[in-house]
Amino acid sequence: MQLGRVVGCVWSSVKNVGLTGQRLLIVQPVKADLTLTGRAIICTDCTGAGSGELIYWVRGKEATFPFTDAEVPSDATVVGIVDELNLGKPRAEDGN
Repeated sequence: MQLGRVVGCVWSSVKNVGLTGQRLLIVQPVKADLTLTGRAIICTDCTGAGSGELIYWVRGKEATFPFTDAEVPSDATVVGIVDELNLGKPRAEDGN
C-alpha cells in the first residue's frame, strides 16, 4: 500500500464497460512525511474519498480485490482514508 493525496477527479462519458458506475480519482503519491513523490495517477475508488484527503492505495492485481462482485479493469485503487498519521514524533502541546 502507498500513501497519496486526492487532488481531483476524472469525468468520462466514454469508458470501458467494466468502469461503469466507478469513481475515478486523481491521486498524487506522497511519502510518509507527506512530501510529493512521483507523478499523479488515476485510481478507482471504493471508499468515497474526497478532494484533499490523505488516502492509501494499492497497485496491480490487488487493485481489483475491493470490487469482488464486479470485474473492474483497474490497475490502481484507493482502498482507505487515513484519519491520522503517526510518525513516532512527539506532538507539540496546544497552548504551550
